[in-house]
Amino acid sequence: MIQLKYPILMVHGMGFRDRKHINYWGRTPKRLQKLGCDVYHGCQDSNASIETNAEILKRRIEEILKESKAEKLNVIAHSKGGLEIRYVISTMGMGDKIASVTTINTPHHGSITVDKLLVVPDVLIRIGCKCTDVWMRILGDKKPDTYAAIQAFRTNKAEEFNQQNPDVAGIYYQSYAFVMKHAFSDIFMCWTYPVVYLFEGENDGLLPPRATEWTNFRGVYRSNSGRGISHCDQVDMRRWRLTKKTGDGISDIVDFYEGVVRELAEMGY
Repeated sequence: MIQLKYPILMVHGMGFRDRKHINYWGRTPKRLQKLGCDVYHGCQDSNASIETNAEILKRRIEEILKESKAEKLNVIAHSKGGLEIRYVISTMGMGDKIASVTTINTPHHGSITVDKLLVVPDVLIRIGCKCTDVWMRILGDKKPDTYAAIQAFRTNKAEEFNQQNPDVAGIYYQSYAFVMKHAFSDIFMCWTYPVVYLFEGENDGLLPPRATEWTNFRGVYRSNSGRGISHCDQVDMRRWRLTKKTGDGISDIVDFYEGVVRELAEMGY
């Protein structure tokens, strides 16, 4: 069992939503609950802007604290969700409600690949984003804004965001990076990995370690097989182990999250 002082809030990234039967985080929430942790979900929109989702997360945090009667929360955030919770903490003044923030492959420093790809005519980008918004609205988003979401991934926008949303004293921050071994490590990322590799080197199919490094960077994590760990693997998209092999590296992403939470408990969070 794990004796955490505060409940866990899991904040998803872009492209998917928290759903009851198709959970964004795969097997991880159930594993942590079986170990005695109180686990909650952010339930923000999939493709909304950082600001819009931050409003949702702020209300969600208030709801969870009222329901759980806890003083603070431990946050585990994936990808864009890490930026959203940082905005909630710094810009929206919710720092006193958060004990720790763990970010998993969050684009804290933006994407050079996005910089390169967004040189196409802006009108084409807006049309593509509007089409995506229609689909996301069908899937449940209230205020999808794919254009604003991807603009936030530009490196200059990321650094501007970092200046406006510095770490808040009293909160324990830590960040993790993961990488794939090669393009064929993940069928879902096989076409994005080479593009990112061309501009930024090794990556998880979307982001290189350079982009994800933040306070208390815990390093680059790999599986103990030859396939590596993709952006999808980080949230247990397939719902099974990465490999049956044992040894150095991660064989099951759920074990990784259990380890993170055990460390937080040992630190008094």
